[in-house]
Order: sequence, then C-alpha cells, then structure tokens
Amino acid sequence: MHARTVVASPVGPLTLVASDRGLRAVLWPSDDERRVCVPADTVDDPTHPVLVTAAEQLREYFTGHRTAFDLPLDLHGTDFQIAVWRSLAAIPYGTTATYAEQAARLGDAKKARAVGMANGRNPVSIVLPCHRVVGADGSLTGFAGGLDTKRYLLDFEAGRRALPVPS
Repeated sequence: MHARTVVASPVGPLTLVASDRGLRAVLWPSDDERRVCVPADTVDDPTHPVLVTAAEQLREYFTGHRTAFDLPLDLHGTDFQIAVWRSLAAIPYGTTATYAEQAARLGDAKKARAVGMANGRNPVSIVLPCHRVVGADGSLTGFAGGLDTKRYLLDFEAGRRALPVPS
C-alpha cells in the first residue's frame, strides 16, 4: 500500500508519495504523470509516518532550518538512475555542479547526457536536489518543476531570496 498527501510550499503544492519503505515521490503541481509512476494502490493518508516526516523536513528546508534531508527513500529505477539520484545528495546546499561533474563523480565524465536524462526522472525533487545541477556553461537546464522554480530554489539556497512560509 502507498500513501500520498499534498503539502503547501512556497513553490506550490507538492504531492508526496510514500511506501512503508520510504519516500517514493515529490511531485510538482504540473508534473507529467509519465515522469514518475505513482502506484495504483496509492491512497490519501497524511498521517503516514514517512509522509509526516517528509512534510516536516520540507517545512524546515523552506524556513531555512534544514540544508540536507534525512529520510528513508523508496527509489524505483534502473541501477544507473538510482546511482545518479543518490549522487545528488553529495552536492552541497547553496552550490551547483554541472552534469559532467556529476557524471565524473560517478566514474565517467562522458556520460553527462545520460546523467541529465536520469536527473530528469528524479522522483524526489528537492530531497535529492537535482535543481543544483546546471549546464556546462552555468545555464539552467530542464527541471520538472520548471526553470523559474529551479532559479527560485537556487537563489533561496544562495541567500539571495527569502521564501514565504505557507500557513
């Protein structure tokens, strides 16, 4: 059984999906259903322990009291995708890395394009911070939450923008 809840955030409502093993997805308001598969047995349950913890940690992040997440994750993808997603956690808060740098950390700088494709399928945006990955020239590239949201998150983490806290 999988559970979901919607939490308010300064970047719009986020749908959190979890299993008993961990957080499975953080979905954007206009997310493409094909990007992250939500299991058919998913039910609304804001009291699910993983969702309660994830919602609290997201609130802490958006109030500037958390720079890294400590959540069990239930990632579903290829071995390569999961390695790419997990490597995102090594990009420090307030900094960026290029796709080539991320690929090099995984052992092959020539796989920057494949890393970019895997990042595009990251099911737990913000928690595993794919917004911190930029093009080789520093430009903002694709992001499931939209490029405006990516810029907003990067500015927030760099201390250039305060995010209003949802009530």
